[in-house]
Amino acid sequence: MKIQLDHIIPTPLKDRLSQNGSAIWNTSVQFTQGEYIKIKAPSGTGKTTLVHILYQLRHDYEGNIVLDDRPATAITGDALALLRQKQVSIIFQDLRLFPQLTARENIELKRVMQEPFYASSVINEMASELGIEKILDQEAGLCSYGEQQRIAIIRSLMQPFEWLIMDEPFSHLDIENTKKAAALIARECRKRDAGFIITDLDEDNHFVYSRQLHL
Repeated sequence: MKIQLDHIIPTPLKDRLSQNGSAIWNTSVQFTQGEYIKIKAPSGTGKTTLVHILYQLRHDYEGNIVLDDRPATAITGDALALLRQKQVSIIFQDLRLFPQLTARENIELKRVMQEPFYASSVINEMASELGIEKILDQEAGLCSYGEQQRIAIIRSLMQPFEWLIMDEPFSHLDIENTKKAAALIARECRKRDAGFIITDLDEDNHFVYSRQLHL
């Protein structure tokens, strides 16, 4: 799936955006499936806004988004739900876990939302890989934020996708856990021939990026 952005300007940021220098806002850019895209920007420049626009949670913007030759504004209802189940997965900055459900239940909700992409045993395998197998049956709200980030990462990998969108997914992980999470994400993207778009504040070498863009 190709993603094309044509002169996108978020309405709330319109008066604060720089007139030049952004590789995203108010310009034309295309992302091709399989690319690993890093979007770096300081706080307050719209990283989370961009993520929500790409996932079509926000529509308060000027310009156009085209997804595989379909205007995003024309993808609504069941078609949008299907796109989110089959083509685009996401890791929100605020994670959006259900705090009273266990870690496993949060992940299972995504796994069984459609015909399962993975058997339930894969949850244990990924949790072991990321060092959170012991908290799978603990309420998510009682887990540390770093543990919750790893729960959200595994949850995002339970579905098929062509693009994985990630909003500062490693912000509360130490270097070693970040390496493990990045390796898992890269492996799962290769398995699907998928690309990702990741936002962050700083430079990093977590992945071999196709492009690094400044917001």
